[in-house]
This record gives sequence, C-alpha cells and structure tokens, in this order.
Amino acid sequence: MTCPVCKKATDKAYRPFCSKRCADVDLGKWLDGVYSVPSQDPEEQIEAFEEIAKQNSTLH
Repeated sequence: MTCPVCKKATDKAYRPFCSKRCADVDLGKWLDGVYSVPSQDPEEQIEAFEEIAKQNSTLH
C-alpha cells in the first residue's frame, strides 16, 4: 500500500499514510473543502448555489 499523498510506502503508525506530515496534509485538504462528499439533497444543492452567488456578488 502506498501513501495517498506522496505515494511512498506506508508506515504502520500512520496508516494509510507514510508520516504525520502526510496525514496532516490530508486533514488540511478535508478542512479546506478540497475533498467533499456529494449530496443528492436538492435543498443542499440550492443552498450551495445561493452561497456561491452571494460570495461572487461580494467580490465584485
């Protein structure tokens, strides 16, 4: 098994990662919203579009 972040061999202590650094990089991606679980709920999709529109209007 290889580390999903850097592709090095995994370390038993940090599995599925090779190091604490790669585990922290992965956690940071989750917290920053790089990874997401898609929703099939129409209300959540509408709310997401409204939030994007709201953010775009404040940028201009």
